[in-house]
Amino acid sequence: MAKKVLGRGLGAYFQDVEGKTEKEPAVATEDVLQKMDSREKVNVILHVPVASIRANPFQPRKDFDEIKLQELADSIRELGLIQPITVRHIGEERYELISGERRLRASRMSGIDHIPAYIRDVNDDEIIAMALVENIQREQLNPIETALGYQRLLEECDLTQEDVAKRVGKNRTTVTNMLRLLNLPAFLQAALKQNRISIGHARALISVENERIQSQLLDKIIENDMSVRQVEEAVKSLANRKKGGGKALTKKDQKDIEMIQLAASLQNRLSTRVHIKRKSQGGEIKIEYYSDEELDRLLNLFDSLS
Repeated sequence: MAKKVLGRGLGAYFQDVEGKTEKEPAVATEDVLQKMDSREKVNVILHVPVASIRANPFQPRKDFDEIKLQELADSIRELGLIQPITVRHIGEERYELISGERRLRASRMSGIDHIPAYIRDVNDDEIIAMALVENIQREQLNPIETALGYQRLLEECDLTQEDVAKRVGKNRTTVTNMLRLLNLPAFLQAALKQNRISIGHARALISVENERIQSQLLDKIIENDMSVRQVEEAVKSLANRKKGGGKALTKKDQKDIEMIQLAASLQNRLSTRVHIKRKSQGGEIKIEYYSDEELDRLLNLFDSLS
């Protein structure tokens, strides 16, 4: 059975491969690799020297958690690398990573000499797509890295948005919305990469053309833990009034945003929709209910507060 896993080419050079145990994997040495022609180094799993693998120049992922990397390195040092990385042969016993950047980095940190690698025959266009798709499927990219990956597929592989959507298994609208995130100013992109705001928050802020107002709204989102819906309502409220370029939020704007926040807070507490309307003097609070049972629940809740 081991011969089928390792591939016909490698099996020819390891006559006793079926007798190997899991603790004694068949390692492809440099001598063995030199005997194999290029066709035998495709669609097989080889144990290749870590030092012979170079990083994927098309890797869309830039940020790696050092603590988790060290934990993986400790596991690899103890048990070995269980899941093979994927590489392509680039000649002179050298390989280029396709997917498995985190596993390769951890393997280097662990100090082991050889790791299992699945050899693929792919071109540059395919390697970009494969690296991007693997990270997206594993949900390892932040939104900006994903958007940059889509952009690279468009520009470097000369693909359309429809082509990109098919490659990564998403619908075209999703791809378009992700690419729009690259129009955000640098400080909002940084907040998104750092998970300080969500994609929903970012998409709501895209429609705000003034960067000073975007910055002020960002501060309020973080300070008050505003929901996406709150931000959308705040942006909509701002859009209903014309503003001069470069102006900061007025006191009226600030008040409107505070009312939106207050309404959302009451909605969370009452578990029903709440509307707050300001008037020239005072205002009104509207609480919705959808059945007699819902009304009884709200009345009992108010009684408990008295």
